Parts: sequence; C-alpha cells; structure tokens
Amino acid sequence: MKLSRAASWFLLAFGVWTWIIWVSFVRNLWKNGSGLAFDTAGDPTAYFWVHLTLAVTSFLLGTAVGVIGLRGVLALRRASRSGAEGGAA
Repeated sequence: MKLSRAASWFLLAFGVWTWIIWVSFVRNLWKNGSGLAFDTAGDPTAYFWVHLTLAVTSFLLGTAVGVIGLRGVLALRRASRSGAEGGAA
C-alpha cells in the first residue's frame, strides 16, 4: 500500500504531536499537587495509575502512527530519487 505525501506527513506530525502532548501530561501528572494523583502519604492513587496507563498507551499508538508516517515519507523520497535518476539516464 502506498501513502500519499499528505497522509505520510500527517501521520508523522500526529506521532510527534502525541509525544509532545503526552510528555507534558505525564510531567503535570507527576507534579500534581491537587491530591488526585497522590494521596496524603505520597502514594499513587487509582487516578494516577489510570492516567499513566492512558499516557503509555498513547505513547505506543503515537509511536506506531509516527513510524508509519516516517516510512511513508522515506518511501516517497526514495521513489522521487529513483525517478529523478532514471529520468536523467
């Protein structure tokens, strides 16, 4: 299956965006002072574990989507190079 240039760049950008957003989220979750993420003893709460699980899942899915986009971009570059080299001969 071939991805269009726009689809490849969109998927790559989505993967990068996912990492930016979720890294910020995990950082804020870790520093949470509202009492939601950690109880008074400093132990993680269910809220913390659920949201950490969501973040890890999003990291994995974002990485997979980004890799698909990156492979599409690289394949398009290889195809354009081989087309340019083939046309020059």
